[in-house]
Amino acid sequence: MKKSYSDIGSIGLVFMFTVIYGNIKAQTKTVTGTVTVGEDQSPLSGVVVSQDGSDQVTLTNSKGIYQLEITGENPSIIFRHPEYAEKKIALDGRTIVNIKLDGKERSIEEVVVNAGYYKVRDKERTGSIARVSAKEIENQPVTNVLSSVQGRMSGVSVTQNSGTPGGGFDIQIRGKNSIRREGNEPLYIIDGMPILSESPSVYSATVLPYGSISPLNAINPNDIESFEVLKDADATAIYGSRGANGVIIVTTKKGRKGRTELKLNTSYALSTVANRLRMMNNSEYLGMRRQAFQNDGIAIPAIAYDLNTWSQERYTDWQKELIGNRAEASVAQLSLSRGSENTSFLISYGHQEQGTVYPSGFRYKTNNLTGNFSYRSPDRKLEVNLTNTVSFQDNNVVNDDMTKRSLTLSPNAPALYNADGSLNWENSTFTNPVASFVSEYLNTSSFINTGSQMSYKLFPFISLKFSGGMTFNNFEEYSLKPHTMYNPSLGLNSSTSNSSKSNSSAFSYILEPQVVGDYSWNNHRIELLIGATLQQSETRSGTIQGYGFESNALIRNIAAAKTKVIGDQVNNQYNYTAVFARLNYQFLKRYILNVTGRRDGSSRFGPSNRFGNFGAVGAAWLLSEEPWMKRISWLSFAKLRGSIGTSGNDRIGDYQYLDTYTVSTNIYNNITALNPSRLYNPNFSWEKTLKKEVAAEFSLFRNRWSLSAAYYENTSSNQLVGIPLPATTGFPSIQSNLPAKVRNTGWEFDTSVQVLKKSKLKYGTSLNITIPDSRLMEFPNLEGSTYANQYVIGYPTSLVKVYQYEGINPQTGLYQFKDFNGDGKISSPDDNKVIERIGMRFFGGWSNTLSYGPWSASFLWYFVKQRNWNYNKQMVIPGSMNNQPVEVLDVWSPDNPDGSYMPYSSGSVAAKTSAHSLFQNSTAAIGDASFIRLKNVQLNYRIQVREFGIREAIIYVQGQNLLTITKYFGLDPEFVLNGFLPPLKTYSLGFQVTF
Repeated sequence: MKKSYSDIGSIGLVFMFTVIYGNIKAQTKTVTGTVTVGEDQSPLSGVVVSQDGSDQVTLTNSKGIYQLEITGENPSIIFRHPEYAEKKIALDGRTIVNIKLDGKERSIEEVVVNAGYYKVRDKERTGSIARVSAKEIENQPVTNVLSSVQGRMSGVSVTQNSGTPGGGFDIQIRGKNSIRREGNEPLYIIDGMPILSESPSVYSATVLPYGSISPLNAINPNDIESFEVLKDADATAIYGSRGANGVIIVTTKKGRKGRTELKLNTSYALSTVANRLRMMNNSEYLGMRRQAFQNDGIAIPAIAYDLNTWSQERYTDWQKELIGNRAEASVAQLSLSRGSENTSFLISYGHQEQGTVYPSGFRYKTNNLTGNFSYRSPDRKLEVNLTNTVSFQDNNVVNDDMTKRSLTLSPNAPALYNADGSLNWENSTFTNPVASFVSEYLNTSSFINTGSQMSYKLFPFISLKFSGGMTFNNFEEYSLKPHTMYNPSLGLNSSTSNSSKSNSSAFSYILEPQVVGDYSWNNHRIELLIGATLQQSETRSGTIQGYGFESNALIRNIAAAKTKVIGDQVNNQYNYTAVFARLNYQFLKRYILNVTGRRDGSSRFGPSNRFGNFGAVGAAWLLSEEPWMKRISWLSFAKLRGSIGTSGNDRIGDYQYLDTYTVSTNIYNNITALNPSRLYNPNFSWEKTLKKEVAAEFSLFRNRWSLSAAYYENTSSNQLVGIPLPATTGFPSIQSNLPAKVRNTGWEFDTSVQVLKKSKLKYGTSLNITIPDSRLMEFPNLEGSTYANQYVIGYPTSLVKVYQYEGINPQTGLYQFKDFNGDGKISSPDDNKVIERIGMRFFGGWSNTLSYGPWSASFLWYFVKQRNWNYNKQMVIPGSMNNQPVEVLDVWSPDNPDGSYMPYSSGSVAAKTSAHSLFQNSTAAIGDASFIRLKNVQLNYRIQVREFGIREAIIYVQGQNLLTITKYFGLDPEFVLNGFLPPLKTYSLGFQVTF
C-alpha cells in the first residue's frame, strides 16, 4: 500500500513524542527524606524544599517528611527555613536524602526592621530604629510590653508610673521636646493603626499618677512579634506632625508557613514590694514624740492619743500590714496558627488576672483576643493581611493608695479590725486607714483595633497598596465612696454617700492609599513610595455625680441618688489629612540616599495655619562594600550614616484656638449661665522639631562583635503653651506659640558580642548606654514671666529651684539656708534659691543570654545615673504624730553637732514648721538617686517529649525587679512620686506546650 506524506509525518511525530516522553520519564524522579534539627534529631515542619533552577517546591509535614518530584541528570535540592541555615545538597543519584539543619546566625544583612510604611534591611537603613524581638518580650510576668523593653534600647527611657495594676508608663524617646507634659507622648502604631496615647481618666489619679493608663495595656505581650521605636528624623519624618516625639510600632504575631501549631501557655506569679524603709520602733517613736513636746515647751495634750490613750507596748509594722501582702497573678493563653505557601492565620486568646499587695481582694483582669490572616496569590501579585485585636479590661482598685499611710502611721496605733471583723475606730481616736477599702475605684475598658493591608503588583516594578482600619476604645470609671468609710462618730448615713462616674469613647478610622515602585538598572536602584492619609477621630466624654442614697447597696446606680450633678457632655472631633512620599536611591549597593516628605493638615489649628510641611534626608555609606575595605578580613560590616529633618507636633487637644465657654455652676433666676473660658487665637500653629543625627555601625570577626555609636540633636521651637495674661483681661492665659527653644542632645552606644556560639554552650552579651542632655536655649522675656521660677536659659526644663541648705544653726537649733541677698531673710524670691538639675545623667542596660542543650537562661541589668527628690521632700515634721525612718534618729544636739535633723517638734511652733517647710524644698531634699537593678531573670528548660502529638514543652522560671543596688533615701530610686506604690518584685513559674 502506498503511504502518503501526511501519514509519514504523523508516524514521525508519534515516534519523536515517544522518544522525548520516554527520556523525560526516565529523568523524572521522586526524592523523599526527613529534615531534623537539634541534638535529639527533632523533625522540623515547614521547611521549603525545592530543586535548584526549577519551580518544583514542596514543604515538610509535621513529622519533617517531604516528597519532591525532580528532573535532570544530577540536580541539587535546596532546603530553606526562616529559623535555620539554608542548605544545598547534590543528589548524586540518591532518591532518599535525610538532612539536619543547623541554627541560623542572623547577621545584620538578614535582619529586617519595620519602619511603618515600609520595611528595610538593617544593613541598608539610613535612620535610627531600635528593635526588640518576641524572644525578649514573651513569657515575662508583666501585663504591659513597656515593662519588658525597659533597658533594652538606647535613647528610649521607660519609667513605670506605679506598682498598682493597670497603671501607666512615662516613655521618652530622646528626651522631652515640649514644655508641656502631654506634648511629649510618642505615636503608637499597632499593626499599622495609630491609636490614642492615653485613656482620658478623671478619677484614677488617687492611685495612678497623672491618671495615666497606657494604651498598650490592651495588648498581650505574648502576642507581640516585634517592638520597634523610630527615633531620628529619617525614620519619623514620614509620619509628619505625629512623629515629633518618636514612633512606637507594635506588630503582632502571624501564622508561620508550613506549620500548624496549637500552643498553650500558662503561668503563676507572686509579687511583693521590692524595698521597705526601716522605720522607728515603738520606743524610738514614743521617745521622739515626748522629746518633741519637751522641746516645744508645752504639755502633752489630750489629743496626743499615741501617748495618752493607745497601748505603749503594741507595735505594728504598717508597711507589712498595709502594703506587705503577696499579689498573685495568673496568665493563661491559647493560640492556634496555620500556614501554607500562600495562606496563614493565627488566633490567640489570653486571660490575665493580677492582684495587689493591699490586704483586700482588689483585682485587675484582662481578656485579649487576637486574630491575623494573610493571603498571597500563587502568582505573588496579590497580598492581603487582616489584623484584629479585641481587649476587655476590668480594674478594681482601692480608692486611696496605702503607701504613704504605711510609712507615717504611728507604730502603736490600734488594730485595724475589732474582734467581730468590723472596722476599729478606737473610740474615735483613730483614723482607720483601711476604711478606704470599703470605697472603690473601678474602671472598665473595651478596645477594638482592626486593620487591613492589601497590595497588588501592577507591573514588575510598581505595586498598588491600600491600608485602612478602625480603632474603638470605650473607657468607663466609677469612684464609689459610701458613708461607712468615715468615722461613725460623725453621725453620717447613706444619705451622705456619693458616687461618681465618667465615660469616654473614642472612635477613629484611617484610610491610606499608596503607590510603591522598585526599579533597578546597572548599579542603580530606586524605591519610591507615594501615599495619602485620611484620618478622622471622634471622642465623646461626660461625667455625673450622685449624692445621697437610700442604701449603700444602690451606690453603683447613680439614678438612685437623691441629688445628681451632670458634668459637661463633650463631643470632640479631630480631622487629619496628609500626603507623603519617600524616595530611596542606592548606587553600587553601598551609597544610599533616603528622602522623605509629608504635608499635614490638622483641625486643631486655625484656618490659616492648618497645614504644615515636614521632611528629612538620610544618607548611608556602606564602607565594608568598598573594594579596598573587603581586604580587611576581621571587618564584617561597616556603615556611616546621618540624617537631618523636621517633624511637627499638634498634641495640644481639640479646639484650643477657639473662643470656648463653660457651663457655670451658678444658676440665676432658673437660668444656667455660660462662662467664657478661652480666648480665640487665629495664629495658633504647630510646634516644630529639627532633628539631626550622625552614626557609625560596625560588625567584626564574622559578625561575632557588633557595635554602634550615634550622636543626636533635636531642637524644638514654636512651643505650644498657655501664655499668662494680666488679671484685668479676665483670663489667666491664652493658648499660643511661644518662641522658646528646647534642645535635646545625646550619645547612644550599643554593642553585642557572641562570646560562645560554635560550641554546645552558647553565650551572648549586649550593652547599651545613653548619655542625654536637655537644655532650654531660648525663652523671650523669661525673667518677667510667671515661668521665671520654673525655667532658666541654658538649663534642663526638668530643673528645680530650691533653697541652699546650710546645716543647723547651733544658736537656734533650726535649719539654716544661704541668704543670697544679705537681708537676713529667707523667703520665696529667686535670689534665695539655687538650681538643682534633677533627672538622668546616663542610663542603659546590660543583657546576657546562655544556652546549653535543653537549658537556656537570660538576665538583664538596668542602670541609671541621676539626681532626684528623696524622702526628705515628703517627710512630715519629725516629732509630729507620724512615724519616721530610722535616719531621723540622727538629730542635732550640742552633743551631736553633726546631726542631720533639727530637734524634734510637735508642729505647734510656727518658726519650726516654717524651717521644716523650707527644708523640704531645699538641697537637702535632693540627692543621688542612681541605681543598678536586676530587671529580669529567666530560666527555661525544654522538656524532651515526642508523645501524644506534643512538639515542644518548656517550663520556665522568671523574676522581675529582683535586686536593686542604690544609696537612695526612699522607697524606690526609679519611682520617686510621693504617696504612690512603686513597681513590685515578681517571681513567676510557667509552662508552655506546643502541639
